[in-house]
Amino acid sequence: MSEEVEFRNVAPVISVRDLDAALDRYRCLGFSTDLEDGPRYGFAHRGDISLHLIEWSDHDPARTGAHLYLYVSNADALYAEWSNAEIEGELGELEDTPYGLREFAFRDPEGTLLRVGSPVGNRPSHLKAVS
Repeated sequence: MSEEVEFRNVAPVISVRDLDAALDRYRCLGFSTDLEDGPRYGFAHRGDISLHLIEWSDHDPARTGAHLYLYVSNADALYAEWSNAEIEGELGELEDTPYGLREFAFRDPEGTLLRVGSPVGNRPSHLKAVS
């Protein structure tokens, strides 16, 4: 009988037009970054999250942009951090969802949509719930 396989992590590969600009953007968002020797390929790491970035000349943000959901320990704290980052892109509003998450979204110029959330109970006590 074969041993059951346990899935432990995932590292999505995100297409970008400009790898250097993308790595700079992720650094502004608090990620550490690495550039692979050879092909235009890099990495963005934060906590247990690892994103792979590949420069692709045919990438079209309107057609080939990625959509990722990042579960974090405190969406409010990360929202405050990203609100103060001087970075190009669209930061959505922070809100409570009907499905019990406190979340927001960030879309970068490459078309990558990062949705970010944490359980509503992790919100600091001084913040009121959204009705």
